[in-house]
Amino acid sequence: MTLPASTRPRGRPREFVMDDVLDRAILVFRQQGYHATSVDDLARAMRLTPGSLYKAFKDKRAIFLAALDRYATLRSRQIRQIAATNKTGRERLCDVLTAYVQTSQGDEGRSGCLVVGSAVELAILDPEIALRVRGSLRKNGAFLASLIEAGRLDGSIAAHIDSEATSQLLVCLTQGLRVVGKTGGTRLDAAAAVAIAMKWLD
Repeated sequence: MTLPASTRPRGRPREFVMDDVLDRAILVFRQQGYHATSVDDLARAMRLTPGSLYKAFKDKRAIFLAALDRYATLRSRQIRQIAATNKTGRERLCDVLTAYVQTSQGDEGRSGCLVVGSAVELAILDPEIALRVRGSLRKNGAFLASLIEAGRLDGSIAAHIDSEATSQLLVCLTQGLRVVGKTGGTRLDAAAAVAIAMKWLD
């Protein structure tokens, strides 16, 4: 009996979970950067044969774009979870900034931020990656602005503070922390560093 076209087997199914292999690729790209990472490096890290890798992705750039999207989604989710409390807007913003300081230090800091690394290494040369980087930074800024605005409304942040302008300043601060962290720079006291940043909101 001939199977209808819609029910015919379409070849061997994938034997890996896409999110898992992308998470492994993210770590390689974060640690080595795009240009220093070879397809062989990725195949080993992702635990895929070259054949399976090329069936799933067109080339190294396609792997990178998928990894960048995955990374941005995960980081956004993590930051929003930190802020998902019943605290004041000021306290929630403080918690988020503390998390940024902490992730820019130690092994996590030296691994680097894939968005920041992409901006430095690739965005000037690749319009599609530049668009993704700008989109990620814009979302980060909008989220920080929403916390500032929440603080203005609940009275924990001064009403005269410009939430948009201040959020952009905080984006520069948080992304700069990731650059310094990648170099293994001076270790900061998270509470002291955040306290200084929060003075911008007085």
